[in-house]
Amino acid sequence: MFDVTVDAWYAWIGLSLAGVALFGATAGLPSAPPPDAGAVGATVDRVAATEYASTAEHPLDADSIRLGTRRIALRSDAGTAHVSLAFGPVTPVPVADSPLRDVLHGMPPERVYDSPEAFRQAVVDARARATDAPWREVDRTLLVRRTAWEDVAVVLVDA
Repeated sequence: MFDVTVDAWYAWIGLSLAGVALFGATAGLPSAPPPDAGAVGATVDRVAATEYASTAEHPLDADSIRLGTRRIALRSDAGTAHVSLAFGPVTPVPVADSPLRDVLHGMPPERVYDSPEAFRQAVVDARARATDAPWREVDRTLLVRRTAWEDVAVVLVDA
């Protein structure tokens, strides 16, 4: 009557293994939400939609970013988030030393470039490099600036 059936220890082992597997699955889940790509896209679109020169900054909660001309991706330990831009194309500023970086940080394009055509060519080259944009580290906020020189209007983005 008080004897333990032979099958009982199999049930305990099975339940133990299921508990360990469940604990492992829940421990592997991220403890924070992925980065907020929607808010980043809204900031870029807000600047890109205006007709006038403007600048905006957005703090990033991501470890790395991929800037494209029509898409932005953010990545952190909690996951990856993507956003498509409604107003574009934008121009991601190259990581290497570029006169576009000076324009992004407030220098008028006419003080950086010799002609509007040189400015246009720099924008075209930066957009061409952004077609296969690599992931890059983020250590500050996203900076967006809309500027124009004669008939060359551009939205510059960098993080």
